[in-house]
Amino acid sequence: MRFDILTLFPKIFDSYFSESIIQRAREKKLVEIAVHNVRDFAEDTHKKVDNSPYGGGPGMVLKIEPIVKAVDSILKNKKSGKGKTKIILFSAAGKQFNQKMARDFAKKYDRIMMIAGHYEGVDERVKKVVKDITGIKVEEISIGHYTLTGGELPVMILVDAISRHIPGVLGKEESLEENRFGIGLSVYTRPEVFEHQGKKYRVPKVLLSGDHSQIEKWRKGHAR
Repeated sequence: MRFDILTLFPKIFDSYFSESIIQRAREKKLVEIAVHNVRDFAEDTHKKVDNSPYGGGPGMVLKIEPIVKAVDSILKNKKSGKGKTKIILFSAAGKQFNQKMARDFAKKYDRIMMIAGHYEGVDERVKKVVKDITGIKVEEISIGHYTLTGGELPVMILVDAISRHIPGVLGKEESLEENRFGIGLSVYTRPEVFEHQGKKYRVPKVLLSGDHSQIEKWRKGHAR
Protein backbone atom coordinates (compact mmCIF):
# COMPACT_ATOMS: atom_id res chain seq x y z
CA MET A 1 0.00 0.00 0.00
CA ARG A 2 1.23 3.47 -0.91
CA PHE A 3 0.00 6.55 0.92
CA ASP A 4 0.45 9.94 -0.74
CA ILE A 5 -0.10 12.85 1.65
CA LEU A 6 -0.62 16.43 0.50
CA THR A 7 0.02 18.89 3.31
CA LEU A 8 1.33 22.34 4.19
CA PHE A 9 3.24 20.93 7.17
CA PRO A 10 5.22 17.85 6.07
CA LYS A 11 7.45 17.69 9.16
CA ILE A 12 4.47 16.94 11.38
CA PHE A 13 4.60 13.33 10.17
CA ASP A 14 8.30 12.67 10.77
CA SER A 15 8.00 11.39 14.32
CA TYR A 16 4.85 9.28 14.11
CA PHE A 17 5.71 7.50 10.88
CA SER A 18 9.26 6.77 12.07
CA GLU A 19 8.30 4.76 15.14
CA SER A 20 6.84 1.41 16.15
CA ILE A 21 4.64 -0.68 13.85
CA ILE A 22 4.35 1.84 11.01
CA GLN A 23 8.12 2.21 10.79
CA ARG A 24 8.60 -1.58 10.72
CA ALA A 25 5.97 -1.85 7.98
CA ARG A 26 7.86 0.74 5.95
CA GLU A 27 11.15 -1.11 6.43
CA LYS A 28 9.50 -4.33 5.21
CA LYS A 29 8.17 -2.46 2.15
CA LEU A 30 4.62 -3.36 3.15
CA VAL A 31 3.72 0.32 3.44
CA GLU A 32 5.11 3.25 1.47
CA ILE A 33 4.45 6.78 2.70
CA ALA A 34 5.20 9.81 0.53
CA VAL A 35 4.61 13.26 2.02
CA HIS A 36 4.24 16.13 -0.47
CA ASN A 37 4.47 19.79 0.46
CA VAL A 38 1.65 21.63 -1.32
CA ARG A 39 3.75 24.82 -1.26
CA ASP A 40 6.13 23.18 -3.72
CA PHE A 41 3.35 23.34 -6.30
CA ALA A 42 2.45 27.01 -5.78
CA GLU A 43 3.04 29.05 -8.92
CA ASP A 44 3.95 32.46 -7.54
CA THR A 45 7.33 33.51 -6.14
CA HIS A 46 6.00 33.74 -2.58
CA LYS A 47 4.60 30.17 -2.68
CA LYS A 48 1.19 31.41 -1.64
CA VAL A 49 -1.30 28.59 -1.11
CA ASP A 50 -4.26 30.39 0.47
CA ASN A 51 -6.45 33.42 0.02
CA SER A 52 -9.47 35.10 1.59
CA PRO A 53 -12.88 33.58 0.85
CA TYR A 54 -15.23 35.04 -1.75
CA GLY A 55 -18.29 36.50 -0.09
CA GLY A 56 -16.31 37.59 2.94
CA GLY A 57 -15.79 35.96 6.29
CA PRO A 58 -12.88 35.20 8.62
CA GLY A 59 -9.92 32.98 7.90
CA MET A 60 -8.26 31.83 4.72
CA VAL A 61 -9.11 29.14 2.16
CA LEU A 62 -6.62 26.82 0.46
CA LYS A 63 -6.33 27.69 -3.22
CA ILE A 64 -7.28 25.30 -5.96
CA GLU A 65 -4.21 25.69 -8.22
CA PRO A 66 -1.45 24.16 -6.06
CA ILE A 67 -3.63 21.24 -4.94
CA VAL A 68 -4.74 20.32 -8.45
CA LYS A 69 -1.19 20.69 -9.74
CA ALA A 70 0.11 18.47 -6.94
CA VAL A 71 -2.46 15.73 -7.53
CA ASP A 72 -1.86 15.76 -11.28
CA SER A 73 1.92 15.74 -10.95
CA ILE A 74 2.04 12.97 -8.34
CA LEU A 75 -0.32 10.63 -10.17
CA LYS A 76 1.51 11.14 -13.47
CA ASN A 77 4.85 10.20 -11.90
CA LYS A 78 5.53 6.64 -13.08
CA LYS A 79 7.85 6.02 -10.13
CA SER A 80 5.18 6.86 -7.56
CA GLY A 81 3.25 3.63 -7.71
CA LYS A 82 0.53 1.87 -9.68
CA GLY A 83 -2.74 0.12 -8.93
CA LYS A 84 -6.22 1.15 -7.86
CA THR A 85 -6.20 4.59 -6.27
CA LYS A 86 -8.49 6.35 -3.79
CA ILE A 87 -8.40 10.10 -3.14
CA ILE A 88 -9.58 11.45 0.22
CA LEU A 89 -10.28 15.00 1.34
CA PHE A 90 -10.81 15.50 5.07
CA SER A 91 -13.90 17.44 6.10
CA ALA A 92 -15.93 17.71 9.29
CA ALA A 93 -18.98 17.25 7.05
CA GLY A 94 -17.61 14.09 5.43
CA LYS A 95 -18.53 10.43 5.89
CA GLN A 96 -17.62 9.13 9.34
CA PHE A 97 -14.53 6.91 9.18
CA ASN A 98 -14.89 3.53 10.88
CA GLN A 99 -13.32 0.10 11.23
CA LYS A 100 -15.12 -1.37 8.22
CA MET A 101 -13.82 1.40 6.00
CA ALA A 102 -10.27 0.81 7.23
CA ARG A 103 -10.54 -2.88 6.39
CA ASP A 104 -12.19 -2.27 3.01
CA PHE A 105 -9.65 0.35 1.97
CA ALA A 106 -6.78 -2.03 2.75
CA LYS A 107 -8.36 -4.72 0.57
CA LYS A 108 -9.64 -2.64 -2.33
CA TYR A 109 -6.87 -0.12 -2.95
CA ASP A 110 -3.16 -0.19 -3.73
CA ARG A 111 -2.77 3.52 -3.22
CA ILE A 112 -4.50 6.16 -1.13
CA MET A 113 -3.97 9.86 -1.62
CA MET A 114 -5.02 12.15 1.22
CA ILE A 115 -5.43 15.92 1.06
CA ALA A 116 -4.88 17.49 4.47
CA GLY A 117 -6.77 20.77 4.45
CA HIS A 118 -6.06 23.68 6.74
CA TYR A 119 -7.38 27.08 7.80
CA GLU A 120 -11.06 27.48 6.78
CA GLY A 121 -10.97 24.61 4.31
CA VAL A 122 -10.23 23.84 0.67
CA ASP A 123 -11.73 25.51 -2.40
CA GLU A 124 -14.88 23.50 -3.14
CA ARG A 125 -13.95 23.17 -6.83
CA VAL A 126 -10.99 20.91 -5.99
CA LYS A 127 -13.25 17.85 -5.84
CA LYS A 128 -14.74 18.40 -9.28
CA VAL A 129 -11.49 19.32 -11.01
CA VAL A 130 -9.58 16.38 -9.51
CA LYS A 131 -12.31 14.01 -10.66
CA ASP A 132 -12.26 15.52 -14.15
CA ILE A 133 -8.49 15.15 -14.57
CA THR A 134 -8.06 11.76 -12.87
CA GLY A 135 -11.41 10.01 -13.28
CA ILE A 136 -11.34 9.34 -9.53
CA LYS A 137 -14.10 10.62 -7.26
CA VAL A 138 -12.78 12.51 -4.24
CA GLU A 139 -14.37 11.16 -1.06
CA GLU A 140 -14.82 13.49 1.89
CA ILE A 141 -14.10 11.76 5.20
CA SER A 142 -14.41 12.86 8.82
CA ILE A 143 -12.84 11.22 11.86
CA GLY A 144 -15.44 12.64 14.23
CA HIS A 145 -18.11 15.21 14.90
CA TYR A 146 -15.70 18.01 15.74
CA THR A 147 -13.49 20.47 13.89
CA LEU A 148 -9.68 20.37 13.88
CA THR A 149 -7.21 23.04 12.81
CA GLY A 150 -5.92 20.82 10.01
CA GLY A 151 -6.10 17.43 8.34
CA GLU A 152 -2.73 16.12 9.52
CA LEU A 153 -4.07 14.22 12.54
CA PRO A 154 -6.81 12.56 10.46
CA VAL A 155 -4.12 11.50 7.97
CA MET A 156 -2.14 9.75 10.69
CA ILE A 157 -5.26 8.06 12.02
CA LEU A 158 -6.21 6.67 8.60
CA VAL A 159 -2.69 5.49 7.79
CA ASP A 160 -2.50 3.67 11.12
CA ALA A 161 -6.01 2.16 10.97
CA ILE A 162 -5.67 1.01 7.36
CA SER A 163 -2.11 -0.33 7.71
CA ARG A 164 -3.17 -2.72 10.47
CA HIS A 165 -5.22 -4.62 7.88
CA ILE A 166 -2.38 -5.06 5.42
CA PRO A 167 -1.06 -8.65 5.65
CA GLY A 168 2.22 -8.83 7.53
CA VAL A 169 2.05 -5.39 9.17
CA LEU A 170 1.07 -6.77 12.59
CA GLY A 171 3.13 -9.92 12.20
CA LYS A 172 0.29 -12.34 12.81
CA GLU A 173 -3.28 -12.29 11.54
CA GLU A 174 -4.40 -13.24 15.05
CA SER A 175 -3.20 -9.85 16.24
CA LEU A 176 -6.39 -8.39 14.75
CA GLU A 177 -8.39 -9.26 17.84
CA GLU A 178 -11.31 -7.15 16.63
CA ASN A 179 -11.86 -9.65 13.82
CA ARG A 180 -12.63 -12.32 16.42
CA PHE A 181 -14.15 -10.47 19.35
CA GLY A 182 -15.03 -6.96 18.17
CA ILE A 183 -13.51 -3.60 19.01
CA GLY A 184 -12.53 -2.86 22.62
CA LEU A 185 -11.57 -6.27 24.01
CA SER A 186 -10.90 -6.30 27.77
CA VAL A 187 -7.32 -7.48 28.37
CA TYR A 188 -5.11 -8.20 31.40
CA THR A 189 -1.48 -9.09 32.12
CA ARG A 190 0.82 -9.71 35.10
CA PRO A 191 0.66 -9.25 38.03
CA GLU A 192 -2.31 -11.52 38.74
CA VAL A 193 -3.17 -9.39 41.78
CA PHE A 194 -2.46 -5.66 41.91
CA GLU A 195 -2.71 -4.08 45.35
CA HIS A 196 -3.09 -0.34 45.79
CA GLN A 197 -3.98 1.56 48.96
CA GLY A 198 -5.10 -1.61 50.68
CA LYS A 199 -7.40 -2.73 47.88
CA LYS A 200 -6.75 -5.76 45.65
CA TYR A 201 -7.52 -5.79 41.94
CA ARG A 202 -7.59 -9.29 40.46
CA VAL A 203 -7.49 -10.76 36.99
CA PRO A 204 -10.76 -12.62 36.16
CA LYS A 205 -10.37 -16.27 37.18
CA VAL A 206 -11.52 -17.61 33.83
CA LEU A 207 -8.43 -16.13 32.15
CA LEU A 208 -6.22 -18.13 34.50
CA SER A 209 -8.14 -21.38 34.06
CA GLY A 210 -6.45 -22.68 30.93
CA ASP A 211 -9.89 -23.59 29.57
CA HIS A 212 -9.65 -22.07 26.09
CA SER A 213 -13.30 -22.56 25.20
CA GLN A 214 -14.40 -20.70 28.34
CA ILE A 215 -11.79 -17.99 27.76
CA GLU A 216 -13.07 -17.55 24.21
CA LYS A 217 -16.63 -17.30 25.47
CA TRP A 218 -15.63 -14.76 28.15
CA ARG A 219 -13.79 -12.59 25.65
CA LYS A 220 -16.71 -12.53 23.26
CA GLY A 221 -18.93 -11.40 26.10
CA HIS A 222 -16.57 -8.68 27.30
CA ALA A 223 -15.68 -6.93 24.05
CA ARG A 224 -16.89 -3.34 24.26
